Amino acid sequence: MVYITRRERFNAAHKLWHPDWSTEKNHEVFGKCANENWHGHNYELFVTIKGEPDPDTGFVLDLKYMSDVIREEVVEKLDHKNLNLDVPFMKGLMSSTENLAIQVWNILEKTLNDGRAILHCVKIVETENNFVEYFGK
Repeated sequence: MVYITRRERFNAAHKLWHPDWSTEKNHEVFGKCANENWHGHNYELFVTIKGEPDPDTGFVLDLKYMSDVIREEVVEKLDHKNLNLDVPFMKGLMSSTENLAIQVWNILEKTLNDGRAILHCVKIVETENNFVEYFGK
């Protein structure tokens, strides 16, 4: 089994805020991430697929295709956007990195799984100290 990872970057703003909670509780639970005026991150997205190389090409999956899919289906929809307001696939969800990773997985799983290649992991780095990895259900 061969694992291939593609890295992409995007910048996005968000706010962690539960509308049913008081301002005090939101600040207690979410801290600086509950800033009423939003805050942003320079995210890194790592998408890992796995599979056996094709005997003719030596590829598990064409990396140009993989890069194009990630950029078109995910990065272009996230880059320089507000996750809470501008991203349709995040509507109605808390804009945590955990939920973001799950949604990115759901989008890419449909496109990158081609019978030979299988989506293995979506990793999103939010800060130099915090990242999320999602391996599907």
